[in-house]
Amino acid sequence: MKTIGVLSDTHLTTPDPDWVRQVTRAFSGVDLVLHAGDLTDLRVLDALSEFSVLAVSGNMDDHLVIQSLPTKRVIELEGFRIGLIHGWGAPQGIEDRIRNEFEQVHCIVFGHSHRPTNHVEDGILFFNPGSAGKTWRSSGTVGIITVDKEITGRIIEL
Repeated sequence: MKTIGVLSDTHLTTPDPDWVRQVTRAFSGVDLVLHAGDLTDLRVLDALSEFSVLAVSGNMDDHLVIQSLPTKRVIELEGFRIGLIHGWGAPQGIEDRIRNEFEQVHCIVFGHSHRPTNHVEDGILFFNPGSAGKTWRSSGTVGIITVDKEITGRIIEL
């Protein structure tokens, strides 16, 4: 069994120590962390340096992030294929758009909409951890995906 910490849409230039502590606590014991884009700045990855992190760029990332990270990737773990992408366009229809970016995946991790999503459709887990950055609406959310005999996810409020 493997556990994956998942975050997206941090929209941070300088991660605040309180935020780093909250995310570190939420991800305690994970095997891997996935960031689904809109880091805004590479310092977000530096703040998560105690973890093994795989990330993709998003539409709000600065030029250094875009040059450093791919727009999508596929991670193979315990016999499962996980697609990682940020997403684009209106929240309506985002799952249809991102589904077409991957072949033969068991899970698609995405961001962009800032809306936590955790459901299976046509055998694919669609998982969006929501926005890990604090907003006027929320203290932020992240997620945990468990890879065992199947892939399951859960959303965590920071």
